[in-house]
Amino acid sequence: MFGRHKPEALVVGAGPVGLTTALALARGGVAVRVVDAAWRPAAHSYSLALHPSSLALLDRLGVAGRVLENAGHVRRIGFFDRDGRKVSLPLHGLNEDFSFVAVLPQDRLERLLEEALREHGVEVQWSHRAASFEQDADAVRVRLDRLVKESVGYSVAHTEWVVAGSKHLETPFVVGADGHRSLVRRALGIDFPEAGEPQHFALFEFKSDVDLDGELRVTFGEEGTSVLWPLPGGWCRWSFELAGAEIPDEARQKSRLAVTLGADRYPALDPGRLGELLAERAPWFEGGVEEIRWRMAVRFERRLASAFGRGRIWLAGDAGHLHHPAGAQSMNVGLSEGAELAGIIAGVLHGAEPAETLELFGYRRAVEWRRLLELDGGLEPSAEADPWLATHARRLLATIPASGPDLDALVGRLGFTTS
Repeated sequence: MFGRHKPEALVVGAGPVGLTTALALARGGVAVRVVDAAWRPAAHSYSLALHPSSLALLDRLGVAGRVLENAGHVRRIGFFDRDGRKVSLPLHGLNEDFSFVAVLPQDRLERLLEEALREHGVEVQWSHRAASFEQDADAVRVRLDRLVKESVGYSVAHTEWVVAGSKHLETPFVVGADGHRSLVRRALGIDFPEAGEPQHFALFEFKSDVDLDGELRVTFGEEGTSVLWPLPGGWCRWSFELAGAEIPDEARQKSRLAVTLGADRYPALDPGRLGELLAERAPWFEGGVEEIRWRMAVRFERRLASAFGRGRIWLAGDAGHLHHPAGAQSMNVGLSEGAELAGIIAGVLHGAEPAETLELFGYRRAVEWRRLLELDGGLEPSAEADPWLATHARRLLATIPASGPDLDALVGRLGFTTS
């Protein structure tokens, strides 16, 4: 039915989840095509951490080595209040080869994944939007729009994206890894309800002489949760929760250019505000603040799709869930979702898996995300848990950069169980 030039799977979205999905498909012997409506990869984004389980996955895909050449390592988590350290959590023993969290900017990760895909003969088709989908028992028919910039206006010229042409393709499977505004999810008519109140953060990324010694620092206070990540090359990133802030939803859009969103629009982003926030939340931070290369205000929602797909169209990553960014769980679990989907799709195409396995995938992922979002149960402190940390149990789960068995192991070290 499908000629040698027709893809056996279409991946919509070329972020880390989409690229990882495509790489897993290509390595599994599946002819894959990747499209993204953007005209180039993201220059800045919020995700910067790869969990130990994600590193093991990337190792199986043959790219962990080049990722680690570009990454810093986090080997423990420190939990603080404004007065200083309260609890320390080592990450050793999670994985035989990767008992640490790798830290690198998302755009660098995307470039490495795209490079690996290219080695498998797969080129990302940028500026291509998957506009509509029709599926039956055997295939999905997709309309792809090619987007170009066009100058418009008379007295004041500006550019906007327009459709330069459309074409149709037929493919056995589609994976929607196209983010929280997913066209794939909307085309399926899948609801994306809130799973909690939105949270707002002020983010500052700057050079500093501070020596964090491979430690992620999480600060709990009355004002909210603040997180300090060490970055390679003497850089670090502070994210401060802004309780009660009103930041427009569009502020969550990833910047596709290396620019700073205007501080005038978001007063919290005035450079002087960084010093104020540090004095309020973390007076123990003694590092200098040198060049600030990124400062922005962002609104994060917590959402969970009512389904992870149906038929021959399935979702992975932010297309299916959104979560607090501190523990980078949404992206990292998305990587495992994409790899799992790739394995199932390859199995179905090669006759080794029944198509019904995809329904089981959707069920398992819904169960996992109801747990991560604490919609079903939550953390329960035992007698061994630190009393101060126990008072912050409702905030703790989202700040730990792990999932699955690794997450169970780490919360167990802190004296907590999941209910």
